[in-house]
Amino acid sequence: MPEIAEGEDEIDVLRWLFWDYVKDLRGHQAELEALKSGELDPAKLKKAMETAKTVREAVQLLMAERSKVDKLRKDIAGGVGGGSLDLGAARDEIGRRLACLRRAG
Repeated sequence: MPEIAEGEDEIDVLRWLFWDYVKDLRGHQAELEALKSGELDPAKLKKAMETAKTVREAVQLLMAERSKVDKLRKDIAGGVGGGSLDLGAARDEIGRRLACLRRAG
């Protein structure tokens, strides 16, 4: 992983790396198409498989981190609101949805 320069956000760096891997994977698509016709260099196939594996791992890591961030946000929000329901907001939302149904019907 490259060094993160001062002022750079880690998320931005990881996003850049992810899209760089996706670009590599797209570049290997032609090589995978050549596999269908039997004209593929085994070394290129190995590189394509490694890139696909890296992209898959990056997506899994991204989803795991997103889950952690969502859980942290819920924990923080739960501490602020005390876990109580906002019945006024729920009533407003139900009224809005009923109004939409009336207009549609």
